[in-house]
Amino acid sequence: MKTTHIAPLFLVALLCACSEGAPNTDAQASAATSPSALTGQSGVVDDESQRNVVQVAVASPDHSTLVAAVKAAELVDALSNAGPFTVYAPTNAAFASLPAGTVDGLLKPEKKDDLIDILQYHVAVGVYKPENMKDGQVLGMVNGGNTTFQVKDGQVTINGAKVLATVQAANGLVCVIDKVILPTP
Repeated sequence: MKTTHIAPLFLVALLCACSEGAPNTDAQASAATSPSALTGQSGVVDDESQRNVVQVAVASPDHSTLVAAVKAAELVDALSNAGPFTVYAPTNAAFASLPAGTVDGLLKPEKKDDLIDILQYHVAVGVYKPENMKDGQVLGMVNGGNTTFQVKDGQVTINGAKVLATVQAANGLVCVIDKVILPTP
């Protein structure tokens, strides 16, 4: 009976010994250090599960500016994680209504911290369905700031931005809004 316990250990030792002596090819070395091998949660390929909040935004032609900003701020992996998150997602038109040059300026590497602050002001930890929000309700955002909801005649706004639609995601909720909400200093 003791030999049956030794046999699996012998097999493991043999496999380890064989792999230790195998030469490391350049292809193996570059595969281990390639950017795709080092990606986080956003690098996981899964065509069967529900889309996460980032994938929802990427799939929307009305959110290409938001997607570019999330990439520039290097927040793709953070927003691809389990969450749950509620992302208040300004449309391209919302970004276009900002003063000329604002978006281009924020996408510059030296403005990355400002961009992160603004983007994190559009994210709350948890799922907050607009229909459940109350007039005057305050919600803490990821950047540490607070937002306030207004509800009038069934229309929900967050800091004055109208909630136009919601899309359920695997890791939360995407609320499409018509303005970029800016944190107050």
